[in-house]
Amino acid sequence: MLCRFLHATLFQGLFAYVREIVKIIVTVSALLFCASASAAEPVLLDHEAVARESIDHLTALIQIDSSNPPGNETEVARYLQLALATEDISSDLYALEPDRANLVARINGNGSKRPLLIMAHTDVVGVQKDKWTVDPFGGVRRDGWIYGRGALDDKDNVTASLIVMLMLKRYEIALDRDIIFLAESGEEATPHVGINFMVENHWDKIAAEFALAEGGTNTEVDGKVATVGIETTEKMPRRVWLVARGTAGHGSRPRIDNAVTTLAAAVAKAGVWQTPVRLNATTRAYFERLASISQGDDAWRYANVGDPDKIDEIQQYFLNENPFHYSILRTSVVPTILDGGFRSNVIPSEARAKLDIRMLPDEDVEGFYQELAKVIDDSRVEIVPDDIYRPAAPPSEIDNEMFQALESVANRMYPGATVLPIMMTGATDMAQVRAKGVQAYGFGPKRTLVEMTSARGAHGDDERIAEEALTELVLFLWHTVIAVAATP
Repeated sequence: MLCRFLHATLFQGLFAYVREIVKIIVTVSALLFCASASAAEPVLLDHEAVARESIDHLTALIQIDSSNPPGNETEVARYLQLALATEDISSDLYALEPDRANLVARINGNGSKRPLLIMAHTDVVGVQKDKWTVDPFGGVRRDGWIYGRGALDDKDNVTASLIVMLMLKRYEIALDRDIIFLAESGEEATPHVGINFMVENHWDKIAAEFALAEGGTNTEVDGKVATVGIETTEKMPRRVWLVARGTAGHGSRPRIDNAVTTLAAAVAKAGVWQTPVRLNATTRAYFERLASISQGDDAWRYANVGDPDKIDEIQQYFLNENPFHYSILRTSVVPTILDGGFRSNVIPSEARAKLDIRMLPDEDVEGFYQELAKVIDDSRVEIVPDDIYRPAAPPSEIDNEMFQALESVANRMYPGATVLPIMMTGATDMAQVRAKGVQAYGFGPKRTLVEMTSARGAHGDDERIAEEALTELVLFLWHTVIAVAATP
């Protein structure tokens, strides 16, 4: 009896030992399999849980009114601090103005590679509440959509960056790079409190090799993502006032030097000026890739934008049918404000107009203003440039580790989609970090063409994002961070 008991006990112990060895082998094999898959899934993510957590944070962030002006970004930064603290991630606030703080959090890697910066701005543009069908700061969920100011610009990216930081710490992902999360204030026209303040005063806290931020967009056609747009450069805001001066007088007595008439003629000349067409590395690759997936006349136009004998016909088509394509071919000049006179029976001595000039990244600014003066050809009109708040910076590369990772992630998440490097006609805080030598790239959520052309986009009434698109935005950033930063 004793021998049988000892034999059974020994067998049970041996079985338990073997069972533990098998568990270890299975676990290690699973980890090796995940690592071999370009580290796309180092852990088995519960996508439904990621979706729930992402939606909860985005709706809460929308409910914080951080309209700029005045901003109130510190309240958003404090929310993020508390959320990060749930995974024991420390963060610091840096503020030029007390109510407009920037948040920086860092998860340390082993230092074998330079850091990766993930950045998103916490301020939003203001709203006209009477134009909305929902409370713009309610974080309303309806029929698979999340409504609210900032849903697309830029609290979706704030949410994605937050979730990625939480998951990196939660799953104890080993990293070759430090991951830095910057939630900056003041992107909407007051960067002196945000990215400018951080670059000029706290660059050591955010310096990185690569940066990821807003700016891209994925086009959904018939339920599938057809193109993944990655922003690699952006045009430079270089706005000017046209100031026309003349002799004041009674409105009943015409004057040859009427400032309003002089200004009107100058604005008309500037508004119809077809500035020179010029491609850069980003736009050249963009049109080449578009040509490869297009058909008929579209393919012909995209393939021939660099042909001087065909560009006149092509750019006229773009001007009529696709203003975005027309704009990215050139430095654009668009009159946006007219300001002249104060009474119907008084000829004013001065009239002003604002030109929203968006220059190509390598444009000679002063040389362009001289060309504009030649086009206007009137000494009574003075060109007065606005202060420059976005620096010039070269396009980010499309043949490095980061862009290749972005392409790889796009191909895995959206099989058959074409990755397009794009130049934004607008402006982002990536301009400042690019000017410091950082290779920066913008990504974004998927949207249909109908949604893109609706009034429900960024800065629009009833701004909204699809819940599914938010989840995929988070996962896109997660996979990209893992691909370039996780230790194999």
